[in-house]
Amino acid sequence: MRLIHTSDWQIGKVFRFADDEVLPVLQQERLEAIGRIGRLARAQGASAVLVAGDVYDHLRPAERTLRQPIERMRQFPDLRWHLIPGNHDFHEPDGLWDRLLGMGLPDNVVAHLTPEPAPLDAAGDAWVVPAGLGRRHLIGDPTAAMDAAPTPEGAIRVGLAHGSVRTFGSDDATARNVIALERARTADLGYLALGDWHGALRIDARTWYSGTPEIDGFDLGGAGGGQALLVSLDGPRAEPVVTVHDTGRFRWARDQAVLTSAEDVRGLEARLRGIDRDDPSRVLVRLAVSGALTLTDLELYQAQVVAGLGSALRLLRIDGAPDLATSPDDLDGFGMAGAVRAAAESLVAQAGAGDAQTRDVATAALQRLHLLARDVRAGGGA
Repeated sequence: MRLIHTSDWQIGKVFRFADDEVLPVLQQERLEAIGRIGRLARAQGASAVLVAGDVYDHLRPAERTLRQPIERMRQFPDLRWHLIPGNHDFHEPDGLWDRLLGMGLPDNVVAHLTPEPAPLDAAGDAWVVPAGLGRRHLIGDPTAAMDAAPTPEGAIRVGLAHGSVRTFGSDDATARNVIALERARTADLGYLALGDWHGALRIDARTWYSGTPEIDGFDLGGAGGGQALLVSLDGPRAEPVVTVHDTGRFRWARDQAVLTSAEDVRGLEARLRGIDRDDPSRVLVRLAVSGALTLTDLELYQAQVVAGLGSALRLLRIDGAPDLATSPDDLDGFGMAGAVRAAAESLVAQAGAGDAQTRDVATAALQRLHLLARDVRAGGGA
């Protein structure tokens, strides 16, 4: 049989760094990824989709947010979607999962809120052994009951769980949501589908994290996010064949640049545009900038990077800024004497001393004065 393994949709996620224009686009794309997963399953001949927790980002989504992923799954009646609660959307009394059951799930969507195994699809040759979370942090291994979970003789057993395979510094007695590395072996699982880690990750031949289908942070730009897994299982003892498939739309990247010349500015622009030359609106970048530029080069930076790329990319978040490094040519542009030259010299002094706010204000004022002086020169020569 073939199935799709996905997790960590986190529908309703709030991207706190995004403005009112970018935020709804990122949220909507997480919903659109469900359709891409369904189409991938159909194209690859999969009959089931396993969602290994964190379908939602928080416990009390609005009614529309609660229904939206269910309606996306309803559009694929030929696929059976298996859901479990994760640490973001754990099963609490009268919580979102009870709300979902109360409104009625489509026949092709199954919410596994207890650890009882169930058929993966209509054929019944494979059974899912679920281990959803009933609280955000569970002391112990949420998959411990899988070892004794009953399934029909000869059926392929597929575990579905949400948690970590590392303690991240906690001792074993207080470790939370930690899954034993050997669980696939001790529970006689043909495959163990895990959620929690947001990048696709192989633990062993039978144990994988699928990662989130749409990248949701700059740190995952190159670490396997934006994907889902196609899993082929030929029998209860056969080793699964796992293929990684891209499902994400947006591309996230971190970059840093030390700018000291116009060449550095142009190189930075070219590098960021090169992330996706065909559609830069798919790109989100967090950029750390330092260095020092002359007034002329600072204008180039503002025009080509801050304004140009800031308009072309979906998001450009800049941390830091180049300092002002004035040259004799910069000051000569204000004339050799007079009030404008004196004002420029005063601003240069302020831009090179004082606190950060004073330097930033002085640099911005100097840039403004430089542009005005240039415009006056251009007009006088016309």
